[in-house]
Amino acid sequence: MGHKVNAVGMRIGINRGWDSNWFAAKKDYAKLLHEDIEIRSYLEPLLKDALLSHISIGRVKTDVGFNVNITCHVARPGVVIGQDGAKSKEIEAGLKKIVKSGKVSLKIVDVKNPDLDATLIGKWIAGEIENRQSFRSTQKKALQRVRKAGAKGCRTICGGRLGGAEIARAEGYKDGVIPLHTIKADIDFAHVEAATSYGRIGVKVWICRSTEKEGKEERSEGGSKDAPAKAR
Repeated sequence: MGHKVNAVGMRIGINRGWDSNWFAAKKDYAKLLHEDIEIRSYLEPLLKDALLSHISIGRVKTDVGFNVNITCHVARPGVVIGQDGAKSKEIEAGLKKIVKSGKVSLKIVDVKNPDLDATLIGKWIAGEIENRQSFRSTQKKALQRVRKAGAKGCRTICGGRLGGAEIARAEGYKDGVIPLHTIKADIDFAHVEAATSYGRIGVKVWICRSTEKEGKEERSEGGSKDAPAKAR
């Protein structure tokens, strides 16, 4: 089961919450869902330089529609805010054109420890691979960063035409404990793609922050072994 189920989705309602928090009638559900997709598609490229971790969208029903609260968790909030908040106001103006269901509110939240965020570690690995760095040394450095930040364990896998090889394969490394079957374990998971000249390289990252975690937990808070672990 641990190899087939998303480690984040498996823990929804146990120690994790949804990234979209709202309720709508059946006739409005599809429209609001597509609106969420448009919001994320608009923000992700704009906040790439700010090291975007994830986007949370909440809706509160009002008499005239919804109050749409958008929270962006980034490692570099200054890049998003800009001088005197000019850039954040520009982004919010663009969101108002997309959101037709109500009033928009944008909030920028700083990721306290980027080295414990699977998405940010995955993006760093993908960026290094795109810059033609060795996928082996890059994964080992990522494990060292995560373990130094205080994680109980970390696992990474890169799959595709590694090193420009003709035959695609998967190769990964693991350090510490990753109890994927333990529901109460606080495990963050991310899947990122690296666009190289010889094709896409898939990068998967698992980070175990704690082996026992109760209650809801925000993703923003949150030496390697030489023997590679083959993906299944």
